[in-house]
Amino acid sequence: MHRHQLDFWYDFASPYAYLAAMRIEALAETHAVDVRWRPFLLGPIFAAQGWTDSPFNLFPAKGRYHWRDLARQSAKYGLPFKAPANFPPNSLAAVRIGLHLRDNDQVGPFSRALFAATFGEGRTMSDADVLASVLTGLGIDAGRAIAESQSPGVKARLRAETEEARSRGLFGSPTFLTGDGELFWGNDRLEEAIAWAAGERPGDMR
Repeated sequence: MHRHQLDFWYDFASPYAYLAAMRIEALAETHAVDVRWRPFLLGPIFAAQGWTDSPFNLFPAKGRYHWRDLARQSAKYGLPFKAPANFPPNSLAAVRIGLHLRDNDQVGPFSRALFAATFGEGRTMSDADVLASVLTGLGIDAGRAIAESQSPGVKARLRAETEEARSRGLFGSPTFLTGDGELFWGNDRLEEAIAWAAGERPGDMR
């Protein structure tokens, strides 16, 4: 069977990306779609728009709505949800580790586990002990992975990934990009993005 591809772009600080990360693999498999996990930093893109903080904080009414919506959506999917004490969390170390683990296909399991720890349990993703616990739980040498994620090569890759995200028109997380360049934003567009990637499109959109 021909396998299609979907790029899953996300910042670990994004709670809606948590919902998508916990669902995407199973949904994609039903459509013969392969997922490419693409962690990146949303901060520089927000800064280019003149934002110095998360929209959750910049627009309080919107933030209150989103936190309630996240609780509802998590319950809908049967996922635990606990907002982190400080939001947005610093995701720099997590993104670097994710990019490092992409080389041996461990970025997906790591991402799911760290999202679950952060938004399912309310743990602090920037805490070295939390990162080490997540890595160790996956059978990964935590000390080595954390050290290698701080290499000049990984830092250069992060800059390149974030620049690619900007050049592709990304403005939020999660974002899904199909093989033909169609962009879908938000957890609520995940099913549609997978269907599009698999070639299942409305008749007038072919």
